[in-house]
Amino acid sequence: MQGRGFEFTGDVLAISFLIIIIFSAISIIRIPTAALGQIQNLEGSQPIIKDPGLKADLIFNGLQNPTSMAFLDEGRILVLEKDQGTVQEIVNHTMSSQPILRVNVSNDGERGMLGIAITKHQATRFSSSSTFVFLYYTEEKDGTAVGNRVYRYSLVDNKLVNPKLILNLPVEPGPFHNGGKVIVGPDQNVYAVIGDLLTHRTEAQNVASGGPPDLTSGILRATQEGEAVPNSPLGNTDPLNRYYAYGIRNSFGIDFDPVTKKLWDTENGPNFGDEINLVEPGFNSGWAKVQGMWTPIGPIAGENAGPTSIHPTDLVTFGGKGKYRAPEFIWSQTVAPTALKFFNSTKFGKQYQNDLFVGDYNNGYLYHFKLTQNRTGLALGSYLADRIANTPQDAAPFIFGSGFEGGITDLKVGPDGYLYVLTSGGSIFKIIPNGVQG
Repeated sequence: MQGRGFEFTGDVLAISFLIIIIFSAISIIRIPTAALGQIQNLEGSQPIIKDPGLKADLIFNGLQNPTSMAFLDEGRILVLEKDQGTVQEIVNHTMSSQPILRVNVSNDGERGMLGIAITKHQATRFSSSSTFVFLYYTEEKDGTAVGNRVYRYSLVDNKLVNPKLILNLPVEPGPFHNGGKVIVGPDQNVYAVIGDLLTHRTEAQNVASGGPPDLTSGILRATQEGEAVPNSPLGNTDPLNRYYAYGIRNSFGIDFDPVTKKLWDTENGPNFGDEINLVEPGFNSGWAKVQGMWTPIGPIAGENAGPTSIHPTDLVTFGGKGKYRAPEFIWSQTVAPTALKFFNSTKFGKQYQNDLFVGDYNNGYLYHFKLTQNRTGLALGSYLADRIANTPQDAAPFIFGSGFEGGITDLKVGPDGYLYVLTSGGSIFKIIPNGVQG
């Protein structure tokens, strides 16, 4: 993602024109049309859904570099614009004349206004009802990036007020691999993901000599008041008490399975090894010692795939509390997976209920995965027993939709039970059955 918005290449979120030149051999991966049957990737066209009973309706266009969205209620969406530092409100397909919030953000590289989550608290005898909006953004002061920060705002009279700092995360070296997604879990705690800030190396990146963790390369967790959650899986000393998972290179997708309440994520590799992971408490994703199934090698940031590493043994475990788990799905050739969403709805029929949907950036594809019976893996079929899509054709059976111009940046299930798709091109699409009004 560049200062002008998301611009992906082989580094998944391609970083700058200079680095694009350095890695000129890295190219955007597109699946040949012939391999996809009905699936086509037609730039500038209406997205195509593989299921002939479903369609993608455009409900809004005109956003600038949108990164994330969240629903306040049916027909009312808050959308973040990365470079502008704005929270826009869209009501019944129309954007309000002014943002409901604008803050100073550093927008170099992948910095900016990045993630949003919303919770609503009902009135009790002791307090009035309230809506909290959690925002993850790269805060800037006097022209300098001062931190990747998660703030809690109160929504009052259609304004976001009373910011409270929930997580104060590093921003250097950067300006890439900031992660940025934020979610409120079933336990009502706040989860946010951050990457390795491109070249940072500590124990959280599985470098034993790199010094203690410093809130990078992890899924961090805090209460809605910004306190550490008791009984952290990695220990109760600061900052380990903020980590739910570590060893993450970079991620743009986290969500909880509505059935098991377990967390899943997507992870971006460099020129190889994009992942989908089941994230148990204390999960170690393996970076920078393993990505996908390979040992990263290279002079800059492990940009090339080295030897296969199925059972890595040289990882940091924090006294055995951290547990490595191999990915549930791997793209050998990078596609830049972004948002990940469980479809907790029956609006597409029971056959899709609680299935997993994943967006990508490089191709504008929407993937659909069914889970195994115990929901600890993906039902991939015998031909992908190793969980690796070695070629674009290997991943083709899981492509559910194509033609999401500019790449997908977020997925949400709306209060109406339908799946919404946000694209970097500035559009929001709603996937609905044929015959249903958008």
